[in-house]
Amino acid sequence: MFQKITLLALVLAAVSCQKKETVEKDKIKKADWLIGNWENKTPEGILSENWQKLNDSTFSASSYFIKGKDTLHFETIVLAQLGETLTYKATVKGQNEDKPVFFPSTSETEQQLIFENPKHDYPQKITYTKGVNNTLTAEISGNLNGKPSSEKFVMTKK
Repeated sequence: MFQKITLLALVLAAVSCQKKETVEKDKIKKADWLIGNWENKTPEGILSENWQKLNDSTFSASSYFIKGKDTLHFETIVLAQLGETLTYKATVKGQNEDKPVFFPSTSETEQQLIFENPKHDYPQKITYTKGVNNTLTAEISGNLNGKPSSEKFVMTKK
């Protein structure tokens, strides 16, 4: 009898782990449209974000702004499904002692991803919106020096 109960407990544990694993991966699947190389060319320079899928629960990206031959901004991004939360982790070279800043998702749909960290100095909110004709709008917003501020970057898939 003891062996049957133990076996039943093990089977139930295995089945429940498999179901949870599927649930965890469902949120990051909504971000599949990010995968690829995105670019915005302006007279001020070129903004690029290059997203790749590392595995079923993690994407990574490099984001940089180049003016002429100078890289004015460089950051690495990890988008990961942690438990039931999709988390955006940004590490900006030369900021925050090169340590990552975490932005948990507050909304994720097939068209838009929103990440927020109200304790961060700026930005407190990062939004990615899937547009038409292979476009992507990245927006950072929040309070900067006590005043509301936001910047939008429209990029095209390459």
